[in-house]
Amino acid sequence: MGKLNVTAFSISLDGFGAGPGQDLEHPLGVRGLELHAWFRKTEVFNRIHGQSGGTQGIDNELVAESFDNVGAWIMGRNMFGPVRGPWKDESWKGWWGNNPPFRSPVFVLTHYARSPLSMEGGTTFYFVTNGPEAALKLAKEAAEDKDVRVGGGVSVIRQYLATDQINELHLAISPVVLGEGEHLLQGINLHELGFTPHRTVFGEMAMHVFLRKTSS
Repeated sequence: MGKLNVTAFSISLDGFGAGPGQDLEHPLGVRGLELHAWFRKTEVFNRIHGQSGGTQGIDNELVAESFDNVGAWIMGRNMFGPVRGPWKDESWKGWWGNNPPFRSPVFVLTHYARSPLSMEGGTTFYFVTNGPEAALKLAKEAAEDKDVRVGGGVSVIRQYLATDQINELHLAISPVVLGEGEHLLQGINLHELGFTPHRTVFGEMAMHVFLRKTSS
């Protein structure tokens, strides 16, 4: 059976995974894009967004690795878009255009029902209104023997960490100090949850720390 993993998730040196004030102009919060500068320069980033060019090297290799063996994704509504409250209509289809980079089923946690949204390239968004456990069950079924990747945002990752369901973490630590925003690990004891670092890789623009459960 596949695992539930967080891969290539960017955090600042002071532990924030998003900036404050997420809105249409600031999808990752104010200054949040700074966390992802290492990722946005890579060849893989450009390729999955239908563009050419981009850097090669260690960061690029680890981005590519993060997509290996992923059969389904889970994300929060904030990651899907800035829309709040009941869906006024179904015009918002995510930040990624008509051909999102997920290429597999994506289960979006939300309090408001919406019909599944099929996109180009094999991505279908399913909107799950009955909580993280239900989303995980559906994602595991869709992924079959492959892994489920928790894409974010911070609150969704924290929920699955708090319930001790994440198997592996790959944190990309960017050389950025945000000072405020959404802190990934505040109040979460990774040691008590059984996580230990098993690999550290220095990329061109980020330090990549891989943690896994000692029992995994």
